[in-house]
Amino acid sequence: MVYERYGGPERLELREVARPVPSTGQVLVEVVATAINLSDWEGLRGSPGYARIGGLFRPKRTVLGSDIAGRVVAVGEGVTRFAVGDDVFGDNLALLGGFAEYCVAPESALSPKPVELSFAEAATIPQAGAIAAQAAALAAPGSRMLVNGAGGGSGSFLVQLARSAGVHVTAVDNAGKLGFLRALGADEVIDYRQADFTRTGPYDLIVDLVARRSIFAYRRALAAGGRCVVVGGTSRTVLRMVTVGPLLGRLTGRHLGLLLVRQGPAGFAPVADLCAEGRIDIHIDRTFPLEEVGEALAWHGEGRAKGKVVVMVGSE
Repeated sequence: MVYERYGGPERLELREVARPVPSTGQVLVEVVATAINLSDWEGLRGSPGYARIGGLFRPKRTVLGSDIAGRVVAVGEGVTRFAVGDDVFGDNLALLGGFAEYCVAPESALSPKPVELSFAEAATIPQAGAIAAQAAALAAPGSRMLVNGAGGGSGSFLVQLARSAGVHVTAVDNAGKLGFLRALGADEVIDYRQADFTRTGPYDLIVDLVARRSIFAYRRALAAGGRCVVVGGTSRTVLRMVTVGPLLGRLTGRHLGLLLVRQGPAGFAPVADLCAEGRIDIHIDRTFPLEEVGEALAWHGEGRAKGKVVVMVGSE
């Protein structure tokens, strides 16, 4: 599924293209499933502005899709961790290409797929799981955490991880997801259309997955010594978190900044293990075929998905 200009799903076109060839340190994966992330929606639209890094006027990579699960069908020179026939999954954020029958990925981005998980389930974990695990690690047992955008992929993992660690979780999303959030284990839920969560609290940790508030509003909702981290959101909010956030934090005794997510299997494999053991649930809201990637992106990007959206490219 190719796009050559930024815009909506109408920019996508299903094409026959040459099968990619893995170079040194890469493997060729026959894609079975790929999960939608907010980064895919942003990359399609070229918005916020940081989504255009590397391709200001046209996308640098014309095939989106970073979270992949599939089978290794060829390996490049120097590959030692995988062989043809291995089942793998991972976040191919550097090269993308998951919305296709085949894609190349660095072997360092992949991990063996747990046998207990289907390809669809494994595809949901890499990016969302890494974000959730590293955000949850910032919360101490007994502390109060608020998660904005909690009903999506990262949020659904984060709520569960935090609750299992003894954290009191307030989950924020639209009214249609509040029941889902309660089922995940959230202690309290807030419909962001009805209440301003920055006027609640105070919280020891705020994780905003769709940040668009002022840094002063975040500071207002934090307890003394508290922390607010954002993962995605408007360019203005992200820029102010990077520039003004540290200064405001020093002046007020709070920490405001970005969650810098560690990429690679070390970030997501522990979450996959928890899912394989049945300690964390995977929630797949909908699955779409490759021909309907546009619809899948819109369903996720417009905030309608409860948990993850998966595109099935091949057969389990």
